[in-house]
Amino acid sequence: MEPDRKTAEQAIREAYESNPGGWAEHSRYVAQACENIASHCKGLSGEKAYVLGLLHDIGRHAGVSSEKHLIDGYRYCSARGWNKAAQICISHAFMIQDINTSIGTFDVSEEDYLFMKNFVANAVYDDYDRLVQLCDSLALPTGFCLLEKRFVDVTIRYGVHPFTVDRWKKILQIKAFFEKKTGCSIYDLLPGVVENSFRQEESHAL
Repeated sequence: MEPDRKTAEQAIREAYESNPGGWAEHSRYVAQACENIASHCKGLSGEKAYVLGLLHDIGRHAGVSSEKHLIDGYRYCSARGWNKAAQICISHAFMIQDINTSIGTFDVSEEDYLFMKNFVANAVYDDYDRLVQLCDSLALPTGFCLLEKRFVDVTIRYGVHPFTVDRWKKILQIKAFFEKKTGCSIYDLLPGVVENSFRQEESHAL
């Protein structure tokens, strides 16, 4: 059983107290984007999408890390019986289902790496996984932004990797998928996206 909005928001507040950072505001904007888009998609729940988007980075409660936050989040949610949220804690980073497409550092044990490798390869993605993957690329800690701005923001911080462009292409495919479902540009559903995309540059480290 997944948490309700109140429970998820309490979890984020407590996680932020453990590890303050821009990741928490980023997560709130991801959640809003998920809710706004899901509310225009037949068969999707805006409430469920909000909760899953809010919790996607909950693993950052354990401290500053790279890919370790994925499995930390998985364990956090699994321990509470939040199975879909647990999956998304890992799946949001792998729009391409191949562990080798990671742009981060696997600061985990060999056992955890092998678990994640198998998990990613065998996970069954649904529209909630894809929605969080998309919305993760639509949100900075300061608000919604164009995909291309987020692409550059992440690449400046993590560098260029062999699968960087393939990851971008996959996100653009997911964007087209949801625009077909909503019947409009996803940017029409993100208040302030233009203003935030073109505001003065600042550091967005999560």
